Amino acid sequence: MALSTEIAKRLLQIKAIKLSPQNPFTWASGIKSPIYCDNRIVLTYPEVRNFVRDGLVKKAAQFGNYDLVAGVATAGIAHGALLADATNMPFIYVRSKAKGHGRQNLIEGEVKGGEKVLVVEDLISTGGSSVKAVEAVREAGCEVVGVLAIFTYGFAKAKKTFEAAGCEYDTLSDYETLLQEAVKSGYVSESDLQVLNDFRTNVGK
Repeated sequence: MALSTEIAKRLLQIKAIKLSPQNPFTWASGIKSPIYCDNRIVLTYPEVRNFVRDGLVKKAAQFGNYDLVAGVATAGIAHGALLADATNMPFIYVRSKAKGHGRQNLIEGEVKGGEKVLVVEDLISTGGSSVKAVEAVREAGCEVVGVLAIFTYGFAKAKKTFEAAGCEYDTLSDYETLLQEAVKSGYVSESDLQVLNDFRTNVGK
């Protein structure tokens, strides 16, 4: 079984991803969505957590050599740390905004400048938070080799955002693979697919 399919299957099993085409969730942005993804739940299940970690290790290799792993706060911190630990690499994390006291850090951990950095996210929706972290790392004098995440909604907007930032990205699984697995397992019906596909097309422009 392909890695993307296995990841999708496990995320559905532990309810890290929930699908509700008929009774949509409301995101923090106010968007009504038939899908909700919370990959922090992965951390509660050791077997799934280790499988995701191993998947990150495998996918990270495609970005070539790098000197640092950077997790994106907050949900990307744990997964980035797991990857860094598994590969024996230094780890830092990037805040969504600078700390309001002390040294007012945006990046936590030691950055000297000149390092090649792999940024780790839990989820890519529009790509905005990921690219914001990429820009923070670049401003610290580092080169970003790419962004690696567990899952993406596959929005066209995300692709455009990353292209504009000149940054490569990849994920362990994706929306299309998830829907195939959801139908196969009986989680959703074939008739629900139209709602789910329309959501990605209309929201992700």
